[in-house]
Amino acid sequence: MALFGKMEDLNAPKKDSNEMTEVEKVKVLIVGSGPAGYTAAIYAARANLSPVMYEGLQPGGQLTTTTEVENFPGYPSGITGPEMMEDLKKQAERFGTDIRFGMATKADLSARPFKVTVDDSKVIEAEALIIATGATAKYLGLPDETKYAGSGVSACATCDGFFYRGKDVAVVGGGDTACEEALYLAGLTKKVYLIVRRDELRASKVMQERVMKAENIEILWKHQTKGLFGNGVVEGATLAKNLGTPEEEEVKIAIDGFFLGIGHKPNSDIFADYIDTNEVGYIKTIPGTSKTNVPGVFACGDVQDDQYRQAVTAAGSGCMAAIDAERFLAEQE
Repeated sequence: MALFGKMEDLNAPKKDSNEMTEVEKVKVLIVGSGPAGYTAAIYAARANLSPVMYEGLQPGGQLTTTTEVENFPGYPSGITGPEMMEDLKKQAERFGTDIRFGMATKADLSARPFKVTVDDSKVIEAEALIIATGATAKYLGLPDETKYAGSGVSACATCDGFFYRGKDVAVVGGGDTACEEALYLAGLTKKVYLIVRRDELRASKVMQERVMKAENIEILWKHQTKGLFGNGVVEGATLAKNLGTPEEEEVKIAIDGFFLGIGHKPNSDIFADYIDTNEVGYIKTIPGTSKTNVPGVFACGDVQDDQYRQAVTAAGSGCMAAIDAERFLAEQE
């Protein structure tokens, strides 16, 4: 019989005795990446908070699907979205952020330490939580969107536009997102139909002017998409003009690609039982801060921004979240 057993590593992750789930304790947990998450990580790491970050389903966030970023300060010649996100990631790692690949699938924010389950298998207990989960592109909800997914339907022009060089495509929407998609595609394709359900664009004036000047963009006012058709791949779209009026008529257009530009849904669902959100799902923060209604939980980036949705504002809010978290933890001590 052995007199001495193996000494237990007190710093190693523990197993929950009831569910045999691995549990790890951290000071600051950042859920999500992108400009907000990485900036929060940089500031938190520099404050010696030893942040742990889980990057989420799309490491680097939405900017990884953007070709050129021209409006972020400090890049006079512009930079691609993936390059910029890689720079931010390296900077966060340089100061000691523990960046991991994984997706938060469940959260219990009823008490500190907050419990966040990653990939349905590991629980992270955090003294402070920074939510930077961003937002996801919306779809119309048509069965044909699923039918032709990857075969002509896309929610990212910069990701898939290359495949439609010299072809005809359509973009749905009337805001900045739709206009940006249309303008990007106009530089690649033969023709772009911009399908707008109203008789005006909601985009900023600058974006409107650019769309109007683009010779190969045709705006289809008061049109709504009824469906798509094609033999295995998208070959056209069926639209309704003046839907619900005596002048309603069916219109068919021949296209090879169908792009969604109708906005985004904030990725806040797993926190909704504890965190106040607006009717769409954007997390509410106390004005002038990143603080949510739960002390110790902070939100930054597109998951809480339904107004600006820019890389630079996301980064700024990430800075705020880290500073707010640092001050919160100092107050607890």
